[in-house]
This record gives sequence, structure tokens and C-alpha cells, in this order.
Amino acid sequence: LREINRELATLELAFGKNVLDETNDFLLTINNKKDLSGLPDDIISMASQTAQEYGIAGHWVFTLDRSNLIPFLQYADNRSLRKEIFTAYISRCNRGNTSDNKDTINKIINLRIEKAKLLGYDTYADFSLEETMAKTPERVYSFLNDIWEGALFKAKQERDKLQQLIFAENGSFKLEPWDWWYYAEKLRKEK
Repeated sequence: LREINRELATLELAFGKNVLDETNDFLLTINNKKDLSGLPDDIISMASQTAQEYGIAGHWVFTLDRSNLIPFLQYADNRSLRKEIFTAYISRCNRGNTSDNKDTINKIINLRIEKAKLLGYDTYADFSLEETMAKTPERVYSFLNDIWEGALFKAKQERDKLQQLIFAENGSFKLEPWDWWYYAEKLRKEK
């Protein structure tokens, strides 16, 4: 058990390092001021300062840090750049490079299963939930199923409102994940 815990700790550390490396490796460098349209002045200023830190003064740099990512997705008018930064964010550690976490995740899962079995549990979920409010995986699913229908209904309503906003602005495209924050912010301002 000690060896499993040691191996898990090493793998979990490697997993976190890979996420950090992938987050830090991506830079969205903007050269054209038009591509900053919609962004608040303080976000533009921060991007200019980030560019200077990377030695590319006169440009604007956005990273995958949430303090950069979320405002960019909320305010940037340039849809293709929103797609680029969103896609980079969701594909971190899943690009087949040295920071890819797929193999690490498989090893962690297998070690957690082994640990649970050694401790007399059917699954790792049974082990990890025993001292929580839910106690069992079945109760977790029950909680989730209780809110699923209402949450899905609300999400679909919001999606439809955002799509209507796109059409109202003469957009002819389908709402995509990289559009969600942008149009939700516009809708919030409208209300």
C-alpha cells in the first residue's frame, strides 16, 4: 500500500506539472490592434505587459491562465481567436507530446483500483466517498440525477437565448463553446 501511495503521489505530481507546462507553453500573440476589439482597456494593458515580459513589446499576449482566458472569451470580438484560445485550453495535455497526460491518467486509475481492492472496497469511488456526505457512488449519482433534468432544461434555455442573440446580430453560425462566454456577457449587459 505504501508503494502504491508513493507511486500515486509521483504520478499526481507529474499530472499537475504537465498541466502547468501546457498552460505556460501557450501564448496567443496579437499583432493587430483590430484583434483587440471588444476587450476592456485593463485587459489590453495586461496583455501588453505580458508581451513585454515575453520580450515582444508592441504586441499583446494572452495565456491560458484563467485570469487571461475568461476575459478574452467574454469580451474579444474576434471569434476565430476565441476559438483558438478555447481549443488550446481544452486540449491541454492531450496533444501527444511530452506533456500528454493520457498514459498518466491510466496509471493513476489502475493504481487507485488496486489500492481500493487492497483496502477491501469494490471501487475507488467507494473508498474515496466513504467519509463524505454522499457516502456511496449510488448516492452521488442520485444527487446528480436529481439536478440533471432542471440543469439541462436551464442550459438549453440559455443556449437558445444566446443563439437568438447571434441571429439578432445577423450572425449565421451555430453557437459553439468558444462563443458561450462572449454572448452570455452580451446578454447580461442587455438585461
